[in-house]
Amino acid sequence: MSTVLVTGGSGFIGSHCILQLLAAGHRVRTTVRNPKREEDVRAMLKEGSAAEGDRLSFVTADLERDSGWQEAVAGCDYVLHVASPFPSNVPKDENELIVPAREGALRVLRAARDAGIKRVVLTSSFAAIGYGHAALWAIPFDETMWTNPDGDDVPPYAKSKVLAERAAWDFVAREGGGVELSVINPVVVFGPVLGPDYSTSILLVQRLMDGALPGLPRLTFGVVDVRDVADLHIRAMTHSAANSERFLAVAGDFMPVLDIAKVLKRRMGVSASRVPTFQLPNWVVRLAAIRDPAVKQIVPELGKMKNATSEKARRVLGWTPRSNEEAIVATAESLVRLGLLKDSVRVPSR
Repeated sequence: MSTVLVTGGSGFIGSHCILQLLAAGHRVRTTVRNPKREEDVRAMLKEGSAAEGDRLSFVTADLERDSGWQEAVAGCDYVLHVASPFPSNVPKDENELIVPAREGALRVLRAARDAGIKRVVLTSSFAAIGYGHAALWAIPFDETMWTNPDGDDVPPYAKSKVLAERAAWDFVAREGGGVELSVINPVVVFGPVLGPDYSTSILLVQRLMDGALPGLPRLTFGVVDVRDVADLHIRAMTHSAANSERFLAVAGDFMPVLDIAKVLKRRMGVSASRVPTFQLPNWVVRLAAIRDPAVKQIVPELGKMKNATSEKARRVLGWTPRSNEEAIVATAESLVRLGLLKDSVRVPSR
């Protein structure tokens, strides 16, 4: 079995990557920005029933600093570079996202090259593919397409992802030495949360279940389960055909928020009693965006009917993701189980 570095082990995707690597028998090292987060990571892995033994270790490293990265990659065979900023609000300065995403990726790649790492698998996003295209909504997006970072409708997060991924590919081409690169581009990542510190993407389901939204914005987006995203990372880590390739991670057709609400209503019973089913007019959402930075992020996507395909990942890597509905329900069930909804109580693990 190999030794694998997972950056951002306290994150949603990172923790699930660690779970699956440990289950497959690998040794795992993971980075945290603060050594105090080690306890949090171990608690999440315990929630996921990980049998870590002595095969998990930690190192302190920050995407915005050079220190720690040589120690992080030393003795590793592969790197899953998952860590990247994903805030719930729009930053005042887009460089608050762009700089750590781009420079962090380059720090990891330089350290990997110098340590003789076989392959780095970079977590990018559909945000690096499906934004800034004025007239491409009617066709499914695939890995050949790139977000135009100069587009009027490109939010800072999407800009950070496309610039970071472009920088990674350019680095490997020009000065990567022998290090290989594969990239995973997930859509909105749902699935079972392992603790109270989870991805911004989970906030939609949480707010729907809490009744925090007065109605549903007219949004459509792709869904994928975090367990399948982790699985795709690990497939891309060792598969010979994955070198120098991007892979879109999307479970099925893009879904309107209304359909997500309907799934929750149908499958989650009384715990979904607060979920709204009324669609908000676009002008109401735009009005709310004036005061709510989180709402402001979604305004450019109102009414856009995008879609994407994971045909490449299925064909090349044999990837078979769970359905959209399974991912949505798993998200909601975990929020209920962990007592992370309004007025809910955590259900003790058996």
